[in-house]
Amino acid sequence: MVRTMRNLVTCCGVVVFAWAAAFAAQGQSSAAADQPAGLVIAAQPVGSALVGRSFNLPLVATGGAAPYSWRLIDGQLPAGLKLHAHPAAISGVPATAGEYRFTVAVADSSAPRLQVQRAMTISVIAGLTIDWKQYPNVQGATLSGSVVVTNQAGQDLDLTVIVVAVNSMGRATTLGYQHFILAGEQSGPVIPFSSSPGLGTYVVHADAIAHRPGGRQIYRARKQTSQPLPIN
Repeated sequence: MVRTMRNLVTCCGVVVFAWAAAFAAQGQSSAAADQPAGLVIAAQPVGSALVGRSFNLPLVATGGAAPYSWRLIDGQLPAGLKLHAHPAAISGVPATAGEYRFTVAVADSSAPRLQVQRAMTISVIAGLTIDWKQYPNVQGATLSGSVVVTNQAGQDLDLTVIVVAVNSMGRATTLGYQHFILAGEQSGPVIPFSSSPGLGTYVVHADAIAHRPGGRQIYRARKQTSQPLPIN
């Protein structure tokens, strides 16, 4: 009889312990379920921004507990772009070409707060570029050279190119002028220039100005000689 009672007590003890362990495990599982999932900044295709054209890059976070708060913690955004909290995005009209690297951080509303960060890059292209094909040079009394203009925008542009020589007194002499439609994502023909502006020392400016036919957006590009060119 005594042995039977001892076995019964032992069996009940094992059952109670197993029930308690299961209850504790369920409680831990429920507590874990109440905790927010890990916070992640979702990867977004950035693409290229274009000087003078509206740009918008949504910022998306998953996990954690909404609402989220965003901030820039390192680096620099392109001039003309800002990080906006509501809705979360980097947007604006970029003003300067270049490659910009920066880091954004997002924090959620859980307690304690979760925070993650992500390094990003935005490449801003100029839209319109002008380069020397033949660098300006002096032969006798003649100042000459050539330029090439590239349309990096994805649309045709109404283009005007003017090249002038400016002497030390500020007097400008036109060396060349062209006006034509330049197709999107294309380089134009070589534009030669040549003139005899007279004796003096000159700096050559080559300016390209373009706009989309029927549109208001203006694209500009300039090239200038690094050293004055003398005509003796």
